[in-house]
Amino acid sequence: QVTLVESGGGPVQSGGSLRLSCEASGFTVEYYAIGWFRQAPGKEREGVSCIIGSDGVTTYADSVKGRFTISRDNAKNTVFLQLNNLQPEDTAVYYCAVDGRCRLTDASWPKWGQGTRVTVSA
Repeated sequence: QVTLVESGGGPVQSGGSLRLSCEASGFTVEYYAIGWFRQAPGKEREGVSCIIGSDGVTTYADSVKGRFTISRDNAKNTVFLQLNNLQPEDTAVYYCAVDGRCRLTDASWPKWGQGTRVTVSA
C-alpha cells in the first residue's frame, strides 16, 4: 500500500524556517517523482518543488527559488523540503505527492499525503 505522510509544519514568524518531511511507504522514492504542493485558503493547489531520479534532479516554482530546498534521504525513504525566509504569503497546507514525472503545473498527481499546515505570521 502506497502511503505518504507529511510532518514538520507549524507556526513560524516571518523570516523563519521550517523543515517539512514526506515519509513514503509501499514504494521507493528514488524511483519516482516526489512533488511538494501547497494550498492556501481560497486558492488552488500550486506546485512548489519536485525531485526525481537517481540523480535527484530538482525543480522549483519561481516563487520559492532561492528560499526552499528539496532533498531526499533514500535510506529513510523520505523527501524533505527546507523552507527558509518564510513570508506570510507562504502560509498554506503543504502536501507531498508521488508520480512518474515532475509536473508542478499540474496537480492531478495520483497519490497524496494528508498535508501539513504552515502558518507564517508577520
